[in-house]
Amino acid sequence: MHVVIMGCGRVGTSLAKALERLDHQVAVIDKDPQAFRRLGSDFHGQQLVGNGFDRQVLVQAGIERAGAFAAVSSGDNSNIISARVARETFGVQHVVARIYDHKRAAVYERLGIPTVATVPWTTDRFLRMLLPDGTASAWRDPSGTVAVLQLPLHEDWVGRSISELQEATGCRVAFIMRFGTGVLPDANTVVQADDVVYVAALSGTVTDVTTAALQPPEESH
Repeated sequence: MHVVIMGCGRVGTSLAKALERLDHQVAVIDKDPQAFRRLGSDFHGQQLVGNGFDRQVLVQAGIERAGAFAAVSSGDNSNIISARVARETFGVQHVVARIYDHKRAAVYERLGIPTVATVPWTTDRFLRMLLPDGTASAWRDPSGTVAVLQLPLHEDWVGRSISELQEATGCRVAFIMRFGTGVLPDANTVVQADDVVYVAALSGTVTDVTTAALQPPEESH
């Protein structure tokens, strides 16, 4: 596949080298010619000086035959404009833009431009490394508001219904991994031994949700 990357900073360089190692054709665009030094002498892809939203530069980079485009420069505006040009003008199927402002990222996601919101994503990666297994989110929406996480459960939740678990924790069960297969539960689904439960929760409530799930369920009267 031919991939065009706008931005030859640390992320763009790492991405370009990784793609080339996987035998993809790569073209890198950056307005600073000195930036290409990061690629090293063993990089064999195209290197073009210019703006990633300049149609002529994109054509020179092979955008018309590209299967993917990544906008990873240091500027949010440049990234999103370039991503939209790649998607809307040239019809590139796989487009992603790095965005520092998570509020903007949410807007662009609704416009159909996949984004990586740098701060929430990086925060979440740190949480995965710092916190015990199961307490960091497996996915977070671009605004950082909603998290999907693997929920550690007290053993006494086995045999109890999903509706009871949701009421006690204040979360919503998204899906269950059961014997290696994903299951979409309803309110009457019962938790079984060895279930891996994934739930959706507001980011600010993750600690409370996890704490509640680690407690045994209250006995029904």
